[in-house]
Amino acid sequence: MCHYTSRAAALALLLGALACSDRPPGTAPDTPPGEPDILSTAAGPELLARSLARALGDPAFRARVKGELDRSPFREHKLSFQRFLAAGPGGGGALATMARRTGLATGDLARAADRAIPLEMYLPVPEHRRSWTGDANVLVATALADHDPPVAFDVRGNRQLLDAERPPATPVIAVVPVETDFSTDPARIIGCWTCGFWPPLPPPPPPVPGLYMTKAHFVDDFEGWLKGSPEFEVHVLGQKAQTDSLTSYQCAGEKQPAPYYFDQNGLDWSGSVMLFSKVQVDAYNAAHPGQNIRVFVVEDDDTACQIKANRDIVGNLFKAVDGAYKALTAGNDSSNAIAKLFKRANAIQKLWAAIASFINTNDELVGTAVEDAVVGISYPGYNWIVKGQNNATNGWISLGMK
Repeated sequence: MCHYTSRAAALALLLGALACSDRPPGTAPDTPPGEPDILSTAAGPELLARSLARALGDPAFRARVKGELDRSPFREHKLSFQRFLAAGPGGGGALATMARRTGLATGDLARAADRAIPLEMYLPVPEHRRSWTGDANVLVATALADHDPPVAFDVRGNRQLLDAERPPATPVIAVVPVETDFSTDPARIIGCWTCGFWPPLPPPPPPVPGLYMTKAHFVDDFEGWLKGSPEFEVHVLGQKAQTDSLTSYQCAGEKQPAPYYFDQNGLDWSGSVMLFSKVQVDAYNAAHPGQNIRVFVVEDDDTACQIKANRDIVGNLFKAVDGAYKALTAGNDSSNAIAKLFKRANAIQKLWAAIASFINTNDELVGTAVEDAVVGISYPGYNWIVKGQNNATNGWISLGMK
């Protein structure tokens, strides 16, 4: 996630610079009958989304937004919304345009942005990113919770509710809670180890011994369209101390360092990502004799590598899957002198210690992996089946020791 202290400092400087230049508050357009007064929620994302939409009525501003989105080096060409507001001539060109077009004092809008949760802006639908030319046929939409109906505004400030499951034909710029770490270098260059060098560079070192995932397929992306591409994470769960609860010992995902980094943006992925090193496996087995580990997949909504879900929902998921397969729903290192194997094992743990967050949206629980021989179904190239709520099959993955 971005550094909040830096963001707050930048906006504080912006407010100071604008304090002497605030023009008197203008008169905002009348709220249509029957719709809520958006200006009454001065710190809300709706106000900021509406202000951005109104500013997009200015051709020069649209061109700037289009250019900055196109140049963004981050995944899906995302921009930090608060950083975008603070940038530009005088430290707030975008903010000043938005305030002028909305009929607000610049300082009031700056304070609303400062009070809001960290936000990001981008076009979440790939077809919209390809088709939007920077014209006025565009909407700005926001939603705090995944799968909530997005609230959208056109360039005249007209408010409408969009379908939560299907995007409209009109291109949509989303202003939504941050999922991207804007503090890191977005460039992840994977090049040829020998191309262009003489003598050739040595090949990469062999993989660190451990449990690896090499393929994954999921039946759904478990992500509302306004939130863009999915953020799949794979957690290794095990016994928490000597209790009957589970805890996450390791997470692999797009915001993790190598060798735990992988980025799956669709239903299918292939590559090689370590889920649990051999050192971690051995240390866990020594500390928890007779206990085994689960491989658990989530679609993360807000906080990377932190499972945020209702304890009862998680518990019921495990109860249904464990009951269906007589608790043969965990795994462990079963390597021998001939082959390196990760095979089924008994799952003794019964509970998952988690508290649902009342700020961030709950993560989507894709499911827990069960070996295909236990489930009784198989898919070519895969050996573990991901079982979700009500024992539904939500995907299949390939796991093995290296």
